[in-house]
Amino acid sequence: MRFVDEFRDPELGRALAGEILSLVEAGRHYKVMEVCGGHTHSIYKYGIDDLLPENVELVHGPGCPVCVIPMGRVDDGIALAKIPGAIFTCFGDMMRVPGSNGSLLDAKAEGADVRMVYSPLDALRIAKKNPDRQVIFFALGFETTAPSTALTLRRARAEGVSNFSCMCNHVTIVPPLRALLDSPDLRLDGFVGPGHVSTVVGARPFEFIPADYGKPVVISGFEPLDILQSVSMILRQLAEGRSEVENQYSRVVPYEGNVTALKVMAEVFELRPHFEWRGLGFISQSALALSEAYADLDAERRFGVPGVRVADPKACQCGEVLKGVIKPWECKVFGTACTPERPIGTCMVSPEGACAAYYSYGRYATEREVV
Repeated sequence: MRFVDEFRDPELGRALAGEILSLVEAGRHYKVMEVCGGHTHSIYKYGIDDLLPENVELVHGPGCPVCVIPMGRVDDGIALAKIPGAIFTCFGDMMRVPGSNGSLLDAKAEGADVRMVYSPLDALRIAKKNPDRQVIFFALGFETTAPSTALTLRRARAEGVSNFSCMCNHVTIVPPLRALLDSPDLRLDGFVGPGHVSTVVGARPFEFIPADYGKPVVISGFEPLDILQSVSMILRQLAEGRSEVENQYSRVVPYEGNVTALKVMAEVFELRPHFEWRGLGFISQSALALSEAYADLDAERRFGVPGVRVADPKACQCGEVLKGVIKPWECKVFGTACTPERPIGTCMVSPEGACAAYYSYGRYATEREVV
């Protein structure tokens, strides 16, 4: 297939749904986690879950980079934004993530110079236009966006832009998956692997899942037929007693990943010993920090941050949603006290957040079912 509409062909979708139905075992409940938030939005936008048998359940995982940021890191960012004369830059959805005393958008309303950017290069451009001010970029994302941050830092170094620095919040995908698989309260049969992350890291890093835990993984694209085919491939592995990593998204994802991107990441970043994840707690070697070679561009070292751990609001159940323990609509504040306009938790903020996906595409159907 070459065109987008071919990946949304209803006849092919019905054929795949029939194939999935033929693969399920009567009386068995299948629980498959889609790791990436982009998959969650596609599933509810296109009604993919309605095409699956009742005993095939899709659950959301910790694949939204904004959603997994703990409140303490938001507070650290706000502290940097309030440095006199500083320009604080970040992606748009990060501006609305609540900390313990408001969001970056609130800090902006109170007078801090917080600006939305579409890429780290935009932040570097602002720094070059304002040489008398310190410009801080709040770097965020899985391995998907880490290469662009790394290349921007290399350019800042090459061009001698001394008033530019980075607060690094990049996280890695493998450690949280291992933490989930080690969790005693979650039973999974397989994973729809993250397509965007895999364009950088490839499919090979996920081989530990079938090797150590006996669960199939299928790297998937984001169109409706991509996801349906990936679910079919997982169920076929289970029916045949196989457990391996398969790459449905081979038109984009090389099995070995993007070697050039991985090389520049290795130069600019190093693994943090520990990093706190919302809902998952501290996970060893699960995030990136600037390497010693780029320490002078590290905003945390240049200015210092409070680094205080902040507990999530008691009413918010983002942690359980990120672990796939509950569905967003099972949270007591979903769609009432917590909405995209006034979010309590991060999952309602990001375009990749599970709660935002259910709110936008699935909440009315759920309400009809409850009634």
